[in-house]
Amino acid sequence: MAEMNENITPTIAEAGMSEALKQARIAGSVGEVPIGAVVMHQGKIVGRGYNLREHAQDATLHAEIMAISEANHTLNTWRLEDCQLFVTIEPCPMCSGAIINARIPEVYFGARDPKAGTVRSLYQLLEDPRFNHRVIVHEGLMADQASALMQNFFRAIRRGRGAKKPSSQRTK
Repeated sequence: MAEMNENITPTIAEAGMSEALKQARIAGSVGEVPIGAVVMHQGKIVGRGYNLREHAQDATLHAEIMAISEANHTLNTWRLEDCQLFVTIEPCPMCSGAIINARIPEVYFGARDPKAGTVRSLYQLLEDPRFNHRVIVHEGLMADQASALMQNFFRAIRRGRGAKKPSSQRTK
């Protein structure tokens, strides 16, 4: 894990990840993959999100995107230069791109995603010097809890006890 920002105490970091885990549990309870995210600014939550892609039938509605969008609206800026993102699972390529584009300087994630993670597992996009913005990455915060949510969700699906995928809520 990278050295923690002096403005983000362990208590604040745990509060951020605890809220991200809460968001992940909400996602799982409605049949979505249980991933949650929170954006914090000056120790306060300014954006929350959880996966909604199955309900909305929209591939872009990942937890990180939802939290970043809410933070953009809350702070009335697309630049989240003084913010931190807390996410339960390592971000995918799309979400890593959104983090870079939003200029978020610091990301805390719980567990790795060996199939789609592009922060540490498959690539290191957030720290790639070829991009115009690099991010300080903190890995492993409450990783056991984040991993357990994912394992339990997919175990329930394999046993046929998981929530059924909802039909599209979108009207044309």
